[in-house]
Amino acid sequence: MPPAAVVALAAVGLLVAPVRVASTSMEPTLSPGDRLLVHTYGYGQGAPDRDDLVVFDRDGALLLKRVAAVAGETVGIEDGVLTVDGRPVREPAVDRRLVDGMYFGPVTVPDGTVFLLGDNRRGSVDSREFGPVPVERLTGRVLLRWWPRPGPP
Repeated sequence: MPPAAVVALAAVGLLVAPVRVASTSMEPTLSPGDRLLVHTYGYGQGAPDRDDLVVFDRDGALLLKRVAAVAGETVGIEDGVLTVDGRPVREPAVDRRLVDGMYFGPVTVPDGTVFLLGDNRRGSVDSREFGPVPVERLTGRVLLRWWPRPGPP
């Protein structure tokens, strides 16, 4: 990102940081080596929305996942189909052929937390393993991918 663009974003009060994707857990949406611009102001002004791509701290490591469900919602996976409050969720980035036969939950997301999933369900360690993540552990929201294919993630 050109320095002038970073200065412009800082001038409007948007604190941003570059992040490099390190794993395959978000494929095909994001690939290892992709570089992202992350809004680091945090969620002190409100909770994240379902489908946001967020960065969070897990045991000293920064991870990147998608918000699948927010506090109060019931989330599950039925034969590879993500459901929230019993309704199927459209997920264009998830290859349904690779998740056929996958089941999880359902579980209700506690207050103050979010349920996070990787788009590459078979290759992601996410809330199915470590549980819902407290909102205060979220360090930012992905704004855009700037390398190698500029655009929305």
